Amino acid sequence: MRLRTVFAGLAAGLATVTSLTAAGPAAAHTPDRHACSPYVVLDRFSDVLDKTTYEGTYTGNLSALAVDRDGSLAALGDRSSLFRLDARTLRPKGVVRLADEKGADLDSEGLVVDRDGTRLVSSETEPSVRRYGPDGRLLDRLPVPAALRVAPAGRATANQTFEGLTLLPGGRTLLASMEYATAGDTAGIVRFQTWRRHRDRFAPAAQYAYRTDPGLGVPEVQATPDGRLLVLERGFTAGVGNTVRLYLADPRHATDTAGVENLTGQSGVRLVKKTLLADIAACPSLGATARQPQPNPLLDNIEGMTVTGRDTKGRLKVLLVSDDNQNPAQTTRFYFLRVRT
Repeated sequence: MRLRTVFAGLAAGLATVTSLTAAGPAAAHTPDRHACSPYVVLDRFSDVLDKTTYEGTYTGNLSALAVDRDGSLAALGDRSSLFRLDARTLRPKGVVRLADEKGADLDSEGLVVDRDGTRLVSSETEPSVRRYGPDGRLLDRLPVPAALRVAPAGRATANQTFEGLTLLPGGRTLLASMEYATAGDTAGIVRFQTWRRHRDRFAPAAQYAYRTDPGLGVPEVQATPDGRLLVLERGFTAGVGNTVRLYLADPRHATDTAGVENLTGQSGVRLVKKTLLADIAACPSLGATARQPQPNPLLDNIEGMTVTGRDTKGRLKVLLVSDDNQNPAQTTRFYFLRVRT
């Protein structure tokens, strides 16, 4: 999403950062100078695409990442550009423009490469999930439950809807994360909407409720091989900088809230359980610099995430990217993490 000021509740957040408990993932036993927490290691970062262009298209504004079938990376810009990147160098190898049914640009936010190579792309302004061919040709559009549409059609707010998008293991369930709460729901409780595949079409299915830390939204969500979710939470405070936290969430025993009109802390609704993996501000800076105030110069407006594989110890290899909003004070930055779940 475009840059906005979100008061992240830093004092409350610091308490959350210390809440790693024995109920969480198994901790690493050997200290690592690249460690962000007992569960997350930052291998390196790269600013190789910062303030660059490719075939006349600005290569920033990146909001989502996905691994393509040939091993390359698909990188989605939130101003209707879809790049193909070399997985090793991160250099662009191709770009296509996406458009809606009328040929207009999208506020494109979430990305999935489906098993047939088509691209599923979410937009936070309508909201919508559309399917495109690898050449950028629009193929179809998924139905969205009425309550999640932007007011007055529904109860959502423009630019605060579908940010994250992921396909669960097995490829039959697609999940989109709302960034912020809809009207009538308690602030901080966001909805995760799913669709089930029926032959070649997706139909709306279960919905789950997830509580963010105070003042934060959900810019991205990615499925892990066992059916849990990596969830990014993010906020921005003017003069202070970004807050970005990585959580492991488990929707498998959460209540299906598709039929719950208002989420206001009802005793019968089981929220998605989450465990803090790392506050990215606690990662080593590794020499990174920032053009604006940040709690850690490594930080920026991190918005995209994908799982690229596992390392020799079984840890997930996770790649993050920041959306620079085409702003001189921000940076397009990639983060290479190893995550123990």
